[in-house]
Amino acid sequence: MNRTVKLIASIVLGIAGLLFIWYFSNIVFYILAAAVISVVGRPLVHFFDGLRIGKLKFPHVISALLSLLLILLLVVSFFAIFVPLIAQQARVISAIDTQALAFAFREPLAAVDAALHQMSILQPGQGVQEALLERLQSIVSVATFADAFNYVISFTGTFMMAIFSILFISFFFLKDEKLFYNAFMLLVPLKYNESAARILREVKRLLTRYFLGLCMEVASMVTLISLGLTVFGVENALLIGFIGGLMNIIPYLGPLIGATIGIVIGIIGSLSLGAYTAILPLSLTIAGVFAGANVVDNMLLQPVIYSTSVKAHPIEIFLVIIIAGSLFGITGMILAVPAYTVIRVILREFFSEMRLIKKLTENM
Repeated sequence: MNRTVKLIASIVLGIAGLLFIWYFSNIVFYILAAAVISVVGRPLVHFFDGLRIGKLKFPHVISALLSLLLILLLVVSFFAIFVPLIAQQARVISAIDTQALAFAFREPLAAVDAALHQMSILQPGQGVQEALLERLQSIVSVATFADAFNYVISFTGTFMMAIFSILFISFFFLKDEKLFYNAFMLLVPLKYNESAARILREVKRLLTRYFLGLCMEVASMVTLISLGLTVFGVENALLIGFIGGLMNIIPYLGPLIGATIGIVIGIIGSLSLGAYTAILPLSLTIAGVFAGANVVDNMLLQPVIYSTSVKAHPIEIFLVIIIAGSLFGITGMILAVPAYTVIRVILREFFSEMRLIKKLTENM
């Protein structure tokens, strides 16, 4: 009877925990983001702790604060570099001569008009140019701008609240290395404390290597793409490289998304200069640079990050990412590897006698 009651209580608590995570998903996200920052910033805290100025050393609280400020400074520096470039793109778009653009593409547009009329997609007397203009006017309306303004105001408030919450929690995670550990252990029954402690140690070790490796991959891809585009004389090479490198956070699909955005930015630049004939060569150049950088990424960087850091076979990681993407979209793909790492550690701790689990975790 006691076992039945305990089982029912465990199920109820498990369901209640899942409902809590779902209902307060934003708070859970803040905590997890702060935990990642604390993992990445832990080496900085240790560095400042060991730093000496004469006979003086930094108090641990100051070390944690300096580490958090340094991470924040790096993030702000990125925004300070790339936000003006994005603003410049907005000015470039506004400088595009739509009349000259329509005149330059009048023959292709006429061919498209004829094909669409033949397929009865356009009504008689209606053309692609008129349809696009009508659509543009419907999008750029007063109501749309009002909705966009309200959205920006709402997003800004939510964003600032998220940033403050994450930084606040991150500081205390950096200050007290065992804060997350102690909070987690309070939720674990006493008889599982030893197993839970081993799980936390192993998860921390693997995820630290994974996130540091991921940061190195993003930085390497930003550098490779930016340098490659600069060599070929592509405008906005740094902006395209930054976006392309950042998109590599999304496994497998990231390079395609980054290349697409890069080609769009390149085309916008050509249109603003009136260099309509350069659109195709420029697009091929950008696609080629992304392809070359992606080859380096697939052959050198990803095997180190996805295979070595989390100790899993590349095919195994590929299947996990695809399944997570099918279930949860882009977010699932981004979180697939860290989540799978945690699950493998838990399975190895409690089900290591099973042949399948033993095979999946033999290299950990």
